[in-house]
Amino acid sequence: MWERFFTGAELPLAWYYTDEAGRGKPPKVDKHGHCLICALSTARKGIPLSFTAGDIACSGGKRYLGFIERLRPNFEYFLSCGIPGELEGERYKKSPELVTEYLRYPPSFKAPGTFIVFKRWDVLEAADEPQAVVFFAPPDVLSGLYTLANFDESDPYGVIAPMGAGCGSIVHFPYRELQLPQPRAVLGMFDVSARPCVSPHELTFTVPWPKFLRMLDNAEESFLITGAWEKVRARIVESRSAGHHDRP
Repeated sequence: MWERFFTGAELPLAWYYTDEAGRGKPPKVDKHGHCLICALSTARKGIPLSFTAGDIACSGGKRYLGFIERLRPNFEYFLSCGIPGELEGERYKKSPELVTEYLRYPPSFKAPGTFIVFKRWDVLEAADEPQAVVFFAPPDVLSGLYTLANFDESDPYGVIAPMGAGCGSIVHFPYRELQLPQPRAVLGMFDVSARPCVSPHELTFTVPWPKFLRMLDNAEESFLITGAWEKVRARIVESRSAGHHDRP
């Protein structure tokens, strides 16, 4: 179905938590350092990865994946203005006080397993039980995913784009959506710090598993079978052939 409607576009990753070892390889730290998003370039090539708390050096990454609840000391200054002579601030929020308020909205959660496994769609096995599906996609592909995610929704909020780290947009927020009776898809990868780990032409689109199954069921009666989508699909093919969406 993916090849039919999104011809040539990159296959998504699926992730899930488990206590079983051996579902994927431990990640290797690449030239970009310890960012989870950078490490996922290996999984995007078809090599399953399995992360424990010890495999993630970034304290934010550990928290957004549910492995720890605490944040680094002075995080409210780190995300905002910094501390002169002591800590450089990322300046993603205007003030430390605003960061403190912001942290009340995406509360931490406890990882339901020792490992979080990331596998590309075509290497999933029968024993795998995905909890969410992550697409790394350019605008034309995103337009199809976005519209399909809203196809069976009565309100216009079938997709959300909460502010947060790159790993938060593909794990933290989708995991929290899984706890809701009507989970929404999450548009992400707006994190300036994580952007060097992905192509300049792509964002992420993460779909909690129950919603993803609904999208699959709806696909063949949706706009994807119309001439309007065929024009976009043809452009996706052309763009991929021209190599416009190569990864960094």
